[in-house]
Amino acid sequence: MHQYKGKLIIHTGSMFSGKTSSLEKDVKRFNIAGYKTVAFKPSVDTRYPKSEIRTHDNTTLNAVMVNNIIEICEYCKGYNPDVIAIDEVQFLGGNIQDIVGAINKFLEKGITVVLAGLDMDFTGQAFEIVKELMPIADYLYKHHAVCAKCGTDAWISHRKTKAQERIVIGATDEYEPLCRKCFLEEIK
Repeated sequence: MHQYKGKLIIHTGSMFSGKTSSLEKDVKRFNIAGYKTVAFKPSVDTRYPKSEIRTHDNTTLNAVMVNNIIEICEYCKGYNPDVIAIDEVQFLGGNIQDIVGAINKFLEKGITVVLAGLDMDFTGQAFEIVKELMPIADYLYKHHAVCAKCGTDAWISHRKTKAQERIVIGATDEYEPLCRKCFLEEIK
């Protein structure tokens, strides 16, 4: 897996598309290959125990809960990982330029960075940090869930509730994956 040394790997797409499962699979492969890995999750993601990342399929990965990129940098100073994984990167606190800068510094040091995160919010607007990181990715994977209405590839995480805040943490009670056609019909 040395071909991924110092590379940025991004898994993005809608909810229920397998982003976190792909991140977890990548980290497990790096562990099998003997790399020193560490996974992080933003503290805003309170759906599961704070010491784990959990997929919708209920597989888990040990994780360190953090508020922002500064805490990741501080943790890594003492841990010296070969691979850093960050789930739900769109929720990571900190200035966008600071996050991009820190990730670039990790890459310059030969540390592999694996990210998973939503590319868009429930209205179809890009999450800024994912939008900024996508062009510098060495490997970019756009994942698709199955549209809950028609069964084609889903494009967006449609919010089923009336909440208007941009960030509402949830799962199937709050969101459903929809293709573009079904989403546009739903918001009419």
